[in-house]
Amino acid sequence: MFRDSVSFAQAMGCFGCFGYSRRTRQSSKTHLSKNRGFSRDRLIDDVPYYDDLYSCDSDETSNAQEEEEEMEQQNRSKRSEEILKFKLNNGLICRQFPVKETNKLIRGEDENGNKMINEYVREYKIGSGSYGKVVLYRSSVDGKHYAIKAFHKSYLLRLRVAPSETAMSDVLREVMIMKMLEHPNIVNLLEVIDDPETDHFYMVLEYVDGKWAYDESGRPGAVGEETARKYLQDVVAGLMYLHAHNIIHGDIKPDNLLVSSNGTVKIGDFSVSQSFEDDNDELRRSPGTPVFTAPECCVGITYRGRAADTWAVGVTLYCMILGQYPFLGDSLQDTYDKIVHNPLVIPDGLNPLLRSLIEGLLCKDPEQRMTLKDVSEHPWVMREDRPVPEYLCWCKRNSAQGTEAESNGGVEISDSN
Repeated sequence: MFRDSVSFAQAMGCFGCFGYSRRTRQSSKTHLSKNRGFSRDRLIDDVPYYDDLYSCDSDETSNAQEEEEEMEQQNRSKRSEEILKFKLNNGLICRQFPVKETNKLIRGEDENGNKMINEYVREYKIGSGSYGKVVLYRSSVDGKHYAIKAFHKSYLLRLRVAPSETAMSDVLREVMIMKMLEHPNIVNLLEVIDDPETDHFYMVLEYVDGKWAYDESGRPGAVGEETARKYLQDVVAGLMYLHAHNIIHGDIKPDNLLVSSNGTVKIGDFSVSQSFEDDNDELRRSPGTPVFTAPECCVGITYRGRAADTWAVGVTLYCMILGQYPFLGDSLQDTYDKIVHNPLVIPDGLNPLLRSLIEGLLCKDPEQRMTLKDVSEHPWVMREDRPVPEYLCWCKRNSAQGTEAESNGGVEISDSN
């Protein structure tokens, strides 16, 4: 399936923020090297692995079945985009202020010879990937720093990530999803620059400027129990918000969890995310990172997106606490085999509450797996004996105000925030 170790490592999505290198790992028991700073060279991920996640228990799928699955996947992707477009066109978004849309690109230089796009002054490149690059810019208007994803539209249209999809589909879906969302634990999209007269496309994002906090007393490559608890609380809060707004992230992993200077974790990279309607979060194929893939996604059957996201949270917590992957083989198929068949191994001496949480998150049966609500109420996770609070987001706040206004005879209650 992969011609060399480099392509395998790329597909495995080895991440830098915990000291992972871009090479084939030989054992899931190999510890991560200590990395004192949060790596930003992976802010844009490589092209997600979209090939069929064929069954770990069978050799090949018939061409007819492959075509049927491909058609079903196309229909699901199309439906996801239709849902997003409907919500955006009808103002069904959870933002106080909409994302700024700019259709004019002006390229120039400031008085010091630094390159500029519109009001933004280029400082330096902070990330790169197969889709484009991420550059740190400073606004000449407010003086703040922003992370700007830069793409060439012609390249996105040529780059095929699936038989029927190009990278442009991924990027546009990511933009549509981020236009809908606003939460303290999600990277905020502020502006989209798309000049029809040029080949350039930009996403202006908030700049998350912190680093992962490593605990010298912890296991090699781990962040320590207290830090892991704080990070997990933030991830759960952000992911609960996404699921409540019918969004499946699809690629939860440390690479996509950015830490601000005050220690707040923000979920980023929605390039493989999907939208669903009602309670139907059923999907067929997982385009995320293989080592974070849930067992039910490996066996070529439909699966529930929220449960798959929750499994990825469990893998992430395992990495934060133990500094290693729970399931990793010598090849892609071997990794899937281990995810599906191998028992979870947790070293002796771990905090019993933490052990029960990891076991609940990494339960192979999605029907028995902990939900995010279960996680938020788990004794190891709770803040001062209280569950992770549900964020009163903008759309729920408006809904609550409307209900209260009706109960007060149509008098609208002002928002004190």
